[in-house]
Amino acid sequence: MEYIGKSVIRKEAWDKVSGTAKYTADDSSPDTLHVKLLVSPYAHARIKSIKKEKALQASGVRAILAGDHFPFTGEEIRDRPPLATERVRYHGEAVALVVADTPHQAKKAADLIEIEYEPLPVVHNPTEALKKDAPLVHEHLGRYKKEERVYPVPGTNIANQTKIRKGNMEKGWKESEVTVEEHFSFSPSDHAAMETRCSTCEISPNGDVIITSSSQAPFMIKRLIHEYFDVDIGKVIVETPLVGGGYGGKASIQLELLAYLASRAVGGRKVKLLNSREEDLLTSPVHIGLDATVKLGSTKEGKIKAAELQFLFDGGAYSDKAADLSKAAAADCTGPYDIDNVWCDSLCMYTNHPYAAPFRGFSHSELLFAVERTMDSLAEKLGMDRLLLRYKNAIKPGDTTPTQVPLNKSNVGNLPACIRRLKEIIHWDEGAAKEIGNNKVLVKGVSCIWKTSTIESDAGSGVILTFNPDGSINLISGVIEIGTGTKTVLAQILAERLQMEISQIHVQMKVNTQSTPEHWKTVASRGTFLAGRAVLEAADDVIRQLKNIASCVLRAKASDLMVAFGKVFLRDDPSIGIDVKDIAYGYTFSNGNAIGGQIIGRGHYNLRHLTYMNKETGAGKPGPEWSVGAQAVEVEFDKRQLTYRIVRAVSVVDIGTVLNEQAARGQVMGAMSMGLAFGGRETFRFDELGRVLNSQLRTYRPLRYGEHPEYVVDFVVTPQIDAAYGARGAGEHGILGMPAALGNALSIAAGVKLNELPLIPELIWRTKEKEGSSHAFL
Repeated sequence: MEYIGKSVIRKEAWDKVSGTAKYTADDSSPDTLHVKLLVSPYAHARIKSIKKEKALQASGVRAILAGDHFPFTGEEIRDRPPLATERVRYHGEAVALVVADTPHQAKKAADLIEIEYEPLPVVHNPTEALKKDAPLVHEHLGRYKKEERVYPVPGTNIANQTKIRKGNMEKGWKESEVTVEEHFSFSPSDHAAMETRCSTCEISPNGDVIITSSSQAPFMIKRLIHEYFDVDIGKVIVETPLVGGGYGGKASIQLELLAYLASRAVGGRKVKLLNSREEDLLTSPVHIGLDATVKLGSTKEGKIKAAELQFLFDGGAYSDKAADLSKAAAADCTGPYDIDNVWCDSLCMYTNHPYAAPFRGFSHSELLFAVERTMDSLAEKLGMDRLLLRYKNAIKPGDTTPTQVPLNKSNVGNLPACIRRLKEIIHWDEGAAKEIGNNKVLVKGVSCIWKTSTIESDAGSGVILTFNPDGSINLISGVIEIGTGTKTVLAQILAERLQMEISQIHVQMKVNTQSTPEHWKTVASRGTFLAGRAVLEAADDVIRQLKNIASCVLRAKASDLMVAFGKVFLRDDPSIGIDVKDIAYGYTFSNGNAIGGQIIGRGHYNLRHLTYMNKETGAGKPGPEWSVGAQAVEVEFDKRQLTYRIVRAVSVVDIGTVLNEQAARGQVMGAMSMGLAFGGRETFRFDELGRVLNSQLRTYRPLRYGEHPEYVVDFVVTPQIDAAYGARGAGEHGILGMPAALGNALSIAAGVKLNELPLIPELIWRTKEKEGSSHAFL
């Protein structure tokens, strides 16, 4: 193929490298007012009084919102006030907002607002939240409006419960000759996208609400502004330019609601709400935490017969998307293994932590840390090679998922092939560990991955193609360019189908919900899958129109014509044809008669045959396909200092067809680096009052330049039949097994079970001290 599989330079690359790319915060019109938030210094407290008098007298202040009762918000459960009123439920929750002429004036006025709090007991983690005598984060949970398929438990801290019941557990345990059980825990962390969240809003005299936002979900903003505030949906116009990284954190709707309320408070004037880095870490939604228990049973030969799992997700103070995250984890709870008997309870728990948003992988790197660490424990107990155990139990066509979906060669990748390839790359047969002198050991840890996208069963995407007079095409899609290069891939798909130069395809980067066809959300590695199919349908629409016009001009049946290389021509005689540019705006005959007009193609694709999960068993088809892979991490571990250096990280992923070689490798590598940072260092530190202690990048430390290992990425190709050119999504899968592989490597190196994150030297030391084990490896 001409363009599929080739490393095409991104369409927005020049703008980005030249510094001319425009993001939401770059809008700096002189008449814009600025918004600053005042946030709670407590994780849980009652608001006794709010005094705004001094702040209202401050210079430049146009409005202050505090103590006002607005409609409750939340996609799954409407449990969150835009601004806290009676109670604050997490450290950093927005309590008041100030609108002023400048950011400095707004901040100064916000600091003058006097709020009296009465501290309340804090729920520190999901295990604590589950206890019968735990303080209730939401006393009136049963009164909230909610979506139909969300299952909170009133009178508890359970925001959502998802059950998986597959097979016969009694039979599974009877057939199990060896069992292992492990417990896991890690706190919330952050997305740490380069661009902090930002939103602007203005309300025009005719009632149009115009929002610009650094969002992954502009069409969801449009819908929710309509639903929450009873604004005519046709009058809500949301624009999203380029987004400087999202990783799921910008799929949640927060600042947009506050910007709307702020603009409404000042008569519709344009306002801008821009998070500082500290606010982005502290106030906006975070990466979810987890407490988990995993129990596996197998035969002596290593065939897993039973899996019992409990996931307690730290959804934080409000359910938002955490309810969905817990459901997604349940759907794929076993990891990529064929297990006939499965029992899983996945609970979204309310705590007094910042509330959770989706994070790259949508709860799968979290659940896989627990499952893959337990797989290593089982291999150790069996005395079996760790990769061999995974190979023996690898999911494959003919098996069924935990939600009882039959798998075939198209809807699941080739995990055994991924394991075999990984084994070659990391030279696994040379051993998992070897001494290298100076009290150091070189150790390899492995993991396997899988993921489906548990999104709305009717999620869809639309694409519009418009021709220019020179025969070039404008490609318009609602996919957000968040750094994935998806819109370039869409151009490749179009160029391949129309057999035209990709330089002749102009991609519209900015999304405007009034003029751009809807794309559900740019999440879950669905951009290429959904929009790719829509592009193909739009391309076929264009081809039909070109053939119909050309058939009149060339006096031939449309079925005898072909479109390629900028021409429409006879299949059997290419010398007879006409240039696309000569008919792209219609055609005028020599006598003046005209036919046609500007060619505008359209295409749409909706997910098909997805079903809801049964409330009692979890049975159902929550996603269209399962992508699989195998990963490894190699670390150099100092047995005396208990420090380590990550030497190499390897991913072998089955993504169907590779559409853009360099872009795909870059996507997987970037995700791998996030997985290593999440597993090795990133976390929020909370004090005894539930306050975040490290809300700055000085103390919250992602991987920095110079700290990265060598990244190795390889692909297995098992095309997905119903995807554009057979391609599966690749944006998330690099992250999924990295924390587990790192944990497995360090557990071997340190000689102790490391079941908490992040895997810092202090944790290794504390674990060794607790278990009283030696600091020596061999």
